[in-house]
Amino acid sequence: MWLNNLIMADTGQNVNINVEGEKIMAVTSPTGETHSGLTFENAIVFPGLINSHDHLDFNLFPQLGTGIYKNYSEWGKRLHADYKTEINAVLKVPQPLREKWGMYKNLLGGVTTVLNHGKNVRIKNKLINIYERKHDLHSVAFDKYWRLRLNNPFKRKLPVVIHSGEGTDRAAKKEIDTLLKWNLLKRDLIAIHGVAMRSEQARQFKALVWCPESNYFLLNKTAPISELKLDTKILFGTDSTLTGKWNIWDHIRLAQKNLMLHDMELYRSLNSTAAAIWGEHTGTLFMGMTADIVIAKKKETEPMDAFFATNPADILLVMSKGRIRLIDAALYPLIATNLKHRKYSQIKIGDSYKYVQGDLTGLIKSIKKYYPEVQLPVEAVSSKNSV
Repeated sequence: MWLNNLIMADTGQNVNINVEGEKIMAVTSPTGETHSGLTFENAIVFPGLINSHDHLDFNLFPQLGTGIYKNYSEWGKRLHADYKTEINAVLKVPQPLREKWGMYKNLLGGVTTVLNHGKNVRIKNKLINIYERKHDLHSVAFDKYWRLRLNNPFKRKLPVVIHSGEGTDRAAKKEIDTLLKWNLLKRDLIAIHGVAMRSEQARQFKALVWCPESNYFLLNKTAPISELKLDTKILFGTDSTLTGKWNIWDHIRLAQKNLMLHDMELYRSLNSTAAAIWGEHTGTLFMGMTADIVIAKKKETEPMDAFFATNPADILLVMSKGRIRLIDAALYPLIATNLKHRKYSQIKIGDSYKYVQGDLTGLIKSIKKYYPEVQLPVEAVSSKNSV
C-alpha cells in the first residue's frame, strides 16, 4: 500500500511511502506519478510515538490531588485517605476493560508502542505494541521485596524499570543512591521521573523516562533534564490520567515549553531514541523498518511546528506493524474494501470523526455499565455507523 504526498515532520522532505506486510518497503520522492493507495493533501508523517511510561489500567481515573507533595509516598498516602470514593468508583470496572481503554487512549493519540508499568496486561487483541520485555519494580518505597527482585539472577538480562527519585525532599534524593548501591548484578536501570536525580547518578542509568506533566501536577517541579541529558538517554512518558491529561500532545507541548530539550531531542525521545533503548525496529521511517506510521494534518507552516501543534482530532491515520488501526472518516471510504474483514468503530473526537479498529463502541458501553459517571474524551457514534 502506498501513502502518497506526505511531508516528513522532522526534515520537511516530500515523500511517498510504500508499506508491504509489516515493513516499510520504500520511501521515495514524489515524481508526479501517483501510486495506488492513499493520497494526502497538506499532511505530515512521523514514526508512531513511543510512550515509555504509562499504567494502562489507571486511565479511567481523573487527576487526583490538590496540593504540592514532597514525594510520591506522601501523595500515595493522601490519595487513599482523601479519594476513597473516586478510587472505588473506577475500580468497579474490571481490570481487563480498564487496560483496554488504556491501550485505546494511547492509540487515539498516535502512540504505537507503550510501556505499561506493572504486570503483563490481559488484552487479547493488542492493536499497538504493548512492550513487556523488561522487569518492572514499582519503587524503593512501595516494593517490599525490591532488593531481592532487583538481584534476581534469572532476569539479569532484562532492563529494570523503576520509579526513582520522584520527589523534591532528601528522601527522594537518598532513594536513588540506595537503588544504585543494591544493584549488585549491575543490571541495566531505566528510571522513571528522576526529579531528584543528579548528574553523577544519571551516569549509572541506561535511560531516564521524563514525565513532566505528572511531575508538575504532584511536585510542582520536574527533573533537571537539560543537565541529565548529558549523562543518560532521555525518553518520554505520560504516566496515567491519575496525574496527567489523557492527551499525550498536551504533555509534549508542556515539555517543549519547558525548553530543557531542543525540539529535535524531544521529537527523538518519542521515537528513535526510545526505539534504540527498547530494542525496537521502529522509530524511523526508513526502508526495512517496521511500519509504525502516523499521518496528521499540517496545521503550521513549518513541519516541526506542525508536529508539536498536533492533537488527536488532527490525526488522519495510525498504522501499527503495517495495519491501519485508526483512519479519518473522510479517508475511510477510499479503502473500506481493503478493511472489510476487520471490525472498525466510528467515534467522534471534538468535531472530528474517526474509524478505529475493534469494538471501541462496545468497550465504552461496558465501562459505563460499571462506571456511569465516567468522563471519556471520545464519543461513540451509533453502531449503525460502525463496520
